[in-house]
Amino acid sequence: MSAPTGKITDTSTQQQKTVYSILFAISFVHLLNDSMQAVIPAIFPILEKSMNLSFTQLGWIAFTLNITSSIMQPVIGWYTDRTTSPYILPVGMMASLIGMLGIAFADSFSLIILSVIGIGLGSAVFHPEGSRVAYMAAGNRRGLAQSIYQVGGNTGSSLAPVMTALVFVPLGQFGAVWFTSLAAIAIFVLFYVSGWYARQLVHFPRVQKQTGEKKKIDRKRKKQVIGAMALLVFLVFARSWYFSGIGNYYQFYLIDDYGLSIRQAQVYLFVFMASGVLGTFFGGPIADRLGKRNLIFWSMVGTAPLALLLPHVGLWAVIPLFFLIGFILNTSFSVTVVYAQELVPGRIGMVSGLIVGLAFGMGALGSVVLGKVADVTSISNTMFLISFLPLVGLLTVMLPTDKTLEKWSSGV
Repeated sequence: MSAPTGKITDTSTQQQKTVYSILFAISFVHLLNDSMQAVIPAIFPILEKSMNLSFTQLGWIAFTLNITSSIMQPVIGWYTDRTTSPYILPVGMMASLIGMLGIAFADSFSLIILSVIGIGLGSAVFHPEGSRVAYMAAGNRRGLAQSIYQVGGNTGSSLAPVMTALVFVPLGQFGAVWFTSLAAIAIFVLFYVSGWYARQLVHFPRVQKQTGEKKKIDRKRKKQVIGAMALLVFLVFARSWYFSGIGNYYQFYLIDDYGLSIRQAQVYLFVFMASGVLGTFFGGPIADRLGKRNLIFWSMVGTAPLALLLPHVGLWAVIPLFFLIGFILNTSFSVTVVYAQELVPGRIGMVSGLIVGLAFGMGALGSVVLGKVADVTSISNTMFLISFLPLVGLLTVMLPTDKTLEKWSSGV
């Protein structure tokens, strides 16, 4: 992975101890944060019935959540790359708490949108700074640290079907009020993490504290880096469109085409989400053998035939296909972040915001488009269309290899 923002002092280079207490704490908060985000798609079947919302309106809700966090994440990452802001973490989580209260009591589409904006802003603050904390606590185990951090988030996201089945089906929209307790717990833990973060800043000076001449970057190399980052963002964008289609709308496909109940449909979605957690966990070790770029390639291209097959199989085959698709596609989740940080050294917050925030969050555009397609045609056609998205992974061959990144980082 890349060096942290600014030049690390001699003291920090000697510190190779991995601070597991902080890693597990920030991973736990990542789980809570993404669990609250997962409330939004989890409550879709309830909102559709109670408020008579169309698929397009549901798409706009998902779009609002993700676009809020996706636009703000790289901006906040850019800002905190340059300024000391350890206590911005609990402040951001307070916005999520307010948003969750709004979801529970909203009685109109506009109030739902406003509440979702609060949750999105809280997530926008957490992700780039959470990634920075994981980096600072990593010591010499940066790959492991990123896996621990990302698994927390993916685990939280995978709970959406469980929330629907156990919370929102019996309690309805008001069930969201229980998730304010998650925000309160997260705020408490983040004050502890932020205190540690503040004490570590002496070892991780910001950009404005750098001394000496800035390293000049060759113009051709700069264009190559920009082009590679743009392609990487596009790949994550396409992958997130697929996730958006499955996570937000496949439950309706199961209900309409297979005749399942809302509760039964959540079992299938949970398999998809849970297998993704396993894929994220094992992705790092696999990338150590195959290489990061190779894993990004095979995670998407290897998923493609399974995704193309999914809309045409019987119900009995959905769970095994879901397990394989979720696992394979998510093996590159944390690896993509590491690759991006090596591609653009010294910009941990901004790069994490681009990949985890902007690229993945911009897939929310897919929620609106796919919702419109489902309204105009059918949910079956929507599932058929998204099955082609993993084929975009073929473009990964245009990314610089891992060896090329090593040469670039060494100034060759």
